[in-house]
Amino acid sequence: MGRYVIGDIHGCIDELRQLVHVFPLDTSDQVVFLGDYIDRGPDSKEVVTFLVALQKQFPAVDFVFLKGNHEDMLLSYLGLEGDHGNMFLINGGKATLASYGLVEGKITARDALQAIPAEHIQFYQGLRSFHVMDTFLCVHAGIDPQKSLGDQSNEDLFWIRNKFIYSSHSLPYTVLFGHTPQQAVLFDLPYKVGLDTGLVYGNRLTCLELDEKVLLQISRGKKSVSRTSAGRNWSTPTASLR
Repeated sequence: MGRYVIGDIHGCIDELRQLVHVFPLDTSDQVVFLGDYIDRGPDSKEVVTFLVALQKQFPAVDFVFLKGNHEDMLLSYLGLEGDHGNMFLINGGKATLASYGLVEGKITARDALQAIPAEHIQFYQGLRSFHVMDTFLCVHAGIDPQKSLGDQSNEDLFWIRNKFIYSSHSLPYTVLFGHTPQQAVLFDLPYKVGLDTGLVYGNRLTCLELDEKVLLQISRGKKSVSRTSAGRNWSTPTASLR
């Protein structure tokens, strides 16, 4: 059994393929993606095509796809359920539209809706806001540390940064999140682990294997995936406090 949690991808299909290729996927595995599959990077369309195909190739594996703020902006831009669609194009959305073949002239939301395959629209609309795995809470951006899980808004789950990152919280979970790029994985146990290591900015794509506490990482433009033990981060005195 393996439980894999993967940080922000942002259209970087080559590194995603190489990373997933090393997973020994079987029926007992769970793979959680923390959102932000699209925007800024070179091939958002191919990332979503790959993820949709992955579910079909391994139907017995439990794939969990969370929504990031970039998918939420795209849906809003398309006139579907979401927020901040007016910010989509200036936040990397032009790269996403280009990957769907919309690169010339004045592009409208109607043009985009017609260009994006129906299967991709279904994927975007089916993304989840958060996912709980025993003592772990997986979410794109984080949580408002002053609210219960049930009181979190989409604005909290998709957009929050410093209020969450620089505070502890009282929820009975270690929060696994992306959204805010870091040079290295952010360990603030038992409260949180940040897994966005800035792939689209030239750094790395990161996956945390929860049961063995192993980091799987691939650098931008590379083909090899490194494995690093993260077990010592869970063995510190502060990590045992609850």
